[in-house]
Amino acid sequence: MRTETGPGTEVTPQHKGTEVTFPESDSDGKMAKEVGNYRTTSNKSPRSPQKGSKRSKTVPFKVTLLDSSIYEENIEKQCKGQVLLDLVCEHLNLMEKDYFGLTFSDSDSQKNWLDLSKEIKKQMRTSSWQFNFAVKFYPPDPSQLMEDITRYYLCLQLRNDILSGRLPCSFVTHALLGSYTVQAELGDFDQDDHGSDYVSDFHFAPNQTRELEERVMELHRTYRGMTPAEAEINFLENAKKLSMYGVDLHHAKDSEGIDLMLGVCANGLLIYRDRLRINRFAWPKILKISYKRSNFYIKIRPGEYEQFESTIGFKLSNHRAAKRLWKVCIEHHTFFR
Repeated sequence: MRTETGPGTEVTPQHKGTEVTFPESDSDGKMAKEVGNYRTTSNKSPRSPQKGSKRSKTVPFKVTLLDSSIYEENIEKQCKGQVLLDLVCEHLNLMEKDYFGLTFSDSDSQKNWLDLSKEIKKQMRTSSWQFNFAVKFYPPDPSQLMEDITRYYLCLQLRNDILSGRLPCSFVTHALLGSYTVQAELGDFDQDDHGSDYVSDFHFAPNQTRELEERVMELHRTYRGMTPAEAEINFLENAKKLSMYGVDLHHAKDSEGIDLMLGVCANGLLIYRDRLRINRFAWPKILKISYKRSNFYIKIRPGEYEQFESTIGFKLSNHRAAKRLWKVCIEHHTFFR
């Protein structure tokens, strides 16, 4: 699949398994300025080594973690995004860090993923370095994760997705996932310890009702002997079946100006209209992804009874939104292919 970085620039990945590399930005690609004919005067003595040595400058940062706690520290101003992610994962004792990333808000309050291969200072438009730690690539089969702690953080992310409305659920699913959350947090039901209203402090749904809480408690009482790790596995096995699991949505319009949502996930690009999925393009079916100004394009491989490739275009709100969608597509295709 060929991918294009924008106007006039293309990246063509090789055979399957070869990593797609992104070209550096113009500012990164410029050579250091050549030192020309500078003059020195004899009345100025050279600086002493002590005064001339540069001290590395550090910048304070703040990361909101998935449990809403804050991790604050200082980091070298010149460092790349990967250094910061490594620092956060080390703080969390998290080894399977490839699934996670850091987001920040730009001047338009739009969410951006921190590019791990570039210097942080070149990506931040705001003065304060504030980030959110989040799952970036949702594993299609969470049971394949190696460590319990990775599944735990994935559970936290999904709970946040449910509460924010990003991951819609039915009443039955809210109750089931909520009951596994209670089992993971509190363990077996105990009448003496828990009483009759022990789940009211938990948040399971955007519009939580007493009826939902009663159903959660009813299910929780049947889980005697289930360990927290087993409860989390059961939570993930049910959450992964939801239609919006791991889907990153982007507002767009089609060629006729009709409002759409483009969803990027592990399997490909999904098209939604009025909250209903109207089309799906699996990654193997997409030959090329590109953007130009605020337009986003995908070139589709011809079908079984088709002779020619076809290109489908979408209009996004601005150039940055088109580039953001393009980059998310490239990263997901590279990660999950």
